[in-house]
Amino acid sequence: MVYETLIFEEFENVAKITLNLPEMRNPLTEKSTQELVYAIRKADQDSNIRAIILTGAGKSFSAGGNLNEFKKNLEKTAPELYGEGLESTELFKLGAEVKTPLIASVNGPALGGGTGLVAMCHLAIASTTAKLGLTELRLGLVPFVIMPWVRRAVGERKMMEMMLTAEILSAEQAKEINLVHRVVSPDELEAETMKLAQQVASFSPLAVRLSLDAFFNTEQMDMQKSFDYLTTLRLVSFMSEDLKEGATAFLEKRQPTWSGK
Repeated sequence: MVYETLIFEEFENVAKITLNLPEMRNPLTEKSTQELVYAIRKADQDSNIRAIILTGAGKSFSAGGNLNEFKKNLEKTAPELYGEGLESTELFKLGAEVKTPLIASVNGPALGGGTGLVAMCHLAIASTTAKLGLTELRLGLVPFVIMPWVRRAVGERKMMEMMLTAEILSAEQAKEINLVHRVVSPDELEAETMKLAQQVASFSPLAVRLSLDAFFNTEQMDMQKSFDYLTTLRLVSFMSEDLKEGATAFLEKRQPTWSGK
């Protein structure tokens, strides 16, 4: 695919995806959403990629949905809107489907769907210039698609407050409610994000995949059944080449060489 709305880069075991419509504050248009889904899946299917960074070009991370496209929706039929809605949700399903950690590098305002992207990522680091919030009600909209991710990140009561007040939070406020994990200065963001990505990428890719598998597949599972499921994953881990290599490297006081098997 030739990308028109984003930049796809690779740095050793890290993929960096940059939303690249800075003059529009990197909105999630139909085109950019399609390209973002493709880029994330491409990186996730590459065995050499062990962490994926999402960020925005210019001063914004993402302004969320595109108002011009919302206006066009008023002229469409219910079946058309339903079909397009199914396509748009593909992006926000990826957070629970990919086996490669997603890291949000929030370089500026991330509003509406932008906040949803941040909440979807497994890790999030933000610049002090970042602002986050569910501003949909200001436009007569509802944050339908991103609701599950934001609820998971901040909890039921805070999600309700964010949605009904449509308030914009600072990076520090977002950290206080677990919407982002770390806050750094603008000058440090790129380096600190890459440092975090490389840390994640340094671990056994098999163990990382199993970690995400265990987390998402047991979330809604009955507790007793979850122990059985996790015991099965534990068996895979204990019989893996990566665990043997990790234990051997530790005893030999050297860095492990992971095979992902």
